[in-house]
Amino acid sequence: MKNNEPSLSETYLKAFEYAFILHRNQVRKGSQRPYISHLLAVSSMVMEHGGTETEAISALLHDAVEDQGGLATLKIIRNEFGKEVAAIVEACSDSVTSPKPPWRERKERYIKKLGTVSPSVILVSQADKLHNLRSLYADYLQKGDALWQYFRGGKDGTLWYYHKLVQVFQTYGETPLLEEMKRVLGELVQLVRSQEEQP
Repeated sequence: MKNNEPSLSETYLKAFEYAFILHRNQVRKGSQRPYISHLLAVSSMVMEHGGTETEAISALLHDAVEDQGGLATLKIIRNEFGKEVAAIVEACSDSVTSPKPPWRERKERYIKKLGTVSPSVILVSQADKLHNLRSLYADYLQKGDALWQYFRGGKDGTLWYYHKLVQVFQTYGETPLLEEMKRVLGELVQLVRSQEEQP
C-alpha cells in the first residue's frame, strides 16, 4: 500500500460486502465462475502494485455502476465511500445507462476517455484489463473459438479492443501491469492465429 498504510480499514470490508451483494448472482462470461472472483483479483493486483485503500476499494467496485444499477449505484458509492472512489469507478465504467449503447461505441468512448484520466484510474483499469486478459487466455485454451460467442465484439472486436487499450496505456509509461498485459495479449494472438492456420 502507498504512504506506508499498514492495514485496511473497515471501509474496505464494507465495500467488499456491497460488491458481493451487487454481483453475487453474476458469473464470468467464459468460465461461468462467480464474478466476485474477478473483483477480488483486480483489487488484489491494485494493492500488490502499490495502490492505496481508496484505489483498492475502487477496484472492488469498478464494475458496479456499469453492470449493477448505473447512476443510482454511483450515487450510493459516492455517499458510502466518498467522491474519490466514485470518480474512479465512474471513469472505469464504459456505460452508466441501461440499456447500454452499442458495444463498439462504448469501447471507443472508453478508450478515448482513458487518454485524460488520473493515475488512480489507470492503475485500476490496467489491473482490470490484465485480469480479463488472463481469464480470456485461460478460457480460450479450454474452449477455443467457441469462446467468442460470449463476447459482443467477437474475436476481431475483442482483440482490437485490447490492442487499443495497450496503446493508450503506453502513453502513461511502462508499468509491470502493462508489461504483463502486452505479454499475455501477444500469447493469445499467437494462439488464435495457430488455430486459424490449422486445416
